[in-house]
Amino acid sequence: MNNNTSPETATHTNVMIVGVGMSGMGAAVHLQKSCPDRDYMLIERREAIGGTWDLFRYPGIRSDSDMHTLGYNFKPWKAEKAIADGPAIWDYVNETADEHGIRDQVRFGHKLVSASWSSESATWLLTVDAGGETVYFTSHFLLMCSGYYNYDAGHQPEFDGRENVKGTWVHPQFWPEQLDYTGKKVVVIGSGAAARPGAEAGAHARLVATRTVHEAGWR
Repeated sequence: MNNNTSPETATHTNVMIVGVGMSGMGAAVHLQKSCPDRDYMLIERREAIGGTWDLFRYPGIRSDSDMHTLGYNFKPWKAEKAIADGPAIWDYVNETADEHGIRDQVRFGHKLVSASWSSESATWLLTVDAGGETVYFTSHFLLMCSGYYNYDAGHQPEFDGRENVKGTWVHPQFWPEQLDYTGKKVVVIGSGAAARPGAEAGAHARLVATRTVHEAGWR
């Protein structure tokens, strides 16, 4: 039972970090090292550390930046592949959590709903959904380290005639773990980083086409 179920009983921390992916993990370690007198907390709406590298599980997922640049200065990337695959990056982030005791500072299953700044008290009031229960936190500093995509519904353009497609329609964000595309025709829509599954699928199937869909960036 949470005790912080009203703004008056909000749990206070000096620094609140939202998200426990690459960015949130790095922020937490740097706070420990550079500001040891500051207490902090992390909230993560999911039940796992890793952010992008835990959410996305499609075959062939990998970084589009070299890990010597993307990785942490306090934990240099030492693996052979600089353009690393998803599982290797997931291991890297989770190793960092264990090496620095970050896991103990995380409130999993906590989704930030709103944040309100008070100039009078110089604090943020954070409204958080904790598994269906509304709880409150306050902090002097708020670091937004969450992903820029919708966890619940990945971007999905409208395609005329989609309802006529007889095969399996798959979004990379929600890749079925047991999907078997061996010997099947595979159409990949798009040519960005998430189009990588097409290359993986092409090794086991007939890759038919890749189509890039252009949309206005503000939509």
